[in-house]
Amino acid sequence: MTLPLAVAMGDPSGIGPEIIAKAWEARDTSGIAPFVVVGDARAVERVWQGPIARVNDVERGAAAFANALPVLSIFNAGAIVPGQPDVDGARCALQSLEMAVGLTRSGAASGLVTAPVSKAQLYAIGFTHPGQTEFVAERCGIAGDNAVMMLAGPDLRVVPMTTHVPIADVPGLLSVELVVAKARATARGLCRNFGIAAPRLAFAGLNPHAGEQGAIGREEIDILVPAIDILRAEGLDGTGPLAADTMFHPRARARYDAALCCYHDQALIPIKTLFFDDGVNITLGLPIVRTSPDHGTAFAIAGKDEANPGAMIAAIRMADEAVRHRAAASACPSAP
Repeated sequence: MTLPLAVAMGDPSGIGPEIIAKAWEARDTSGIAPFVVVGDARAVERVWQGPIARVNDVERGAAAFANALPVLSIFNAGAIVPGQPDVDGARCALQSLEMAVGLTRSGAASGLVTAPVSKAQLYAIGFTHPGQTEFVAERCGIAGDNAVMMLAGPDLRVVPMTTHVPIADVPGLLSVELVVAKARATARGLCRNFGIAAPRLAFAGLNPHAGEQGAIGREEIDILVPAIDILRAEGLDGTGPLAADTMFHPRARARYDAALCCYHDQALIPIKTLFFDDGVNITLGLPIVRTSPDHGTAFAIAGKDEANPGAMIAAIRMADEAVRHRAAASACPSAP
């Protein structure tokens, strides 16, 4: 039997339980691989009337998947009121994440999919990581800076080289070393997780019009160009720095496999504009496969049967595809 994916439920008061259940409902029409949910089964029962199989291990969950949504319950999340997060729910979300990571690292599950969490609630119980990505990286023995966040849609993949920092801090955080490291990890990840043997990378300039040859900023000249030269000398196909405002139309997207962007919104605005309902966050640089839907907990619509499961379905499918590509990725570099 093929190993199932482990799906961490996320905040039980958010839309995670609903979109997971709806993804299971679409298992045949969407070609979804078997998965086992880790969390409080009662959170699903609050928002869905379908069949649930409470299981004690992943193997039983995989066997039950065809006929019921398998849930490995590991924490009582308290009252669970959709749309009303609390610390009990945060503890459940954290324990679910911890268990799902452990199942994947141990080889009991083939890959990891994480549903949305509330950072505010997690911080209230002492969570010290910037997000789930950094937590998963630490549990895998990988420094957070070496884990690369890629957002992916049907025909666009973007990597923000800096993430949740003030825009004023971005120029000081960019360096030749950072750009080279992010590009190497991206190229390796495209090969291992997507089966792209010779990835094509495009680099967005930091300044408007990529700096106009230094007239409106020198980051392109001083940082991006030297970094791209190093990568090209290593045999990587890299283009840029490019003006970000002309990088994301259909003809431009066809010329690269991933766009590396200088800051958070430069990467996330195009991916969320084009693929808001089916964008996926995949973490590169890990020894395991990890994906998540590219949206939040959406507490405002939790429990109202309004949540679109498209991104969760896409995250589950991408995780399964990445697992399969990794199994066949003998030509890719051996590092994560």
